[in-house]
Amino acid sequence: MIEIKEKLLKFLKSPKLLLIGGLTGILLIFLSSLGGGDKKENPIPSENVFSIDSYQTELEEDIRELVKAISGSGRVSVVVTLENTASYSYADTREEATTDKSGENTAETDSELKKGYITVKKADGDEEALLVTATMPEIRGVAIVCEGGDNEFIAEKIMNTVTAALNITKKRVYICGRN
Repeated sequence: MIEIKEKLLKFLKSPKLLLIGGLTGILLIFLSSLGGGDKKENPIPSENVFSIDSYQTELEEDIRELVKAISGSGRVSVVVTLENTASYSYADTREEATTDKSGENTAETDSELKKGYITVKKADGDEEALLVTATMPEIRGVAIVCEGGDNEFIAEKIMNTVTAALNITKKRVYICGRN
């Protein structure tokens, strides 16, 4: 038993084994670099990430789920209309330069306002303006058609839920029953 351990230790310490192990490691590293690999996402979100259509669709689906829970019906149609598009606010810099001009009988003051945007460099080397806030479009109205929408009690529950969830007035919500 002791002889086997000594032979094994002698074999493991041999330069041939170390050389083979090192070359195998280098080969594995080389092969892993050849396999395409996934590209990393850009850490700076671009302003095109937000989509009005997806926002509207998500609102409609959320309202549909609320109405299904209240009315107990799976047949619910919801339409949400939006007031305008999203608005974006970017970080900017402002410099005001004032110059005084004096003549014999006149005194004038000129002021000039220079405005620029603060930009950040993206991973690919491009620059884009630094986004401070993105404001979602305002909800113009919501139309809901569901079974039980003609029932005053159910319609009132739906009305209160939708107006509270979207923070809109009752004038912007219309509910009717399904035939």
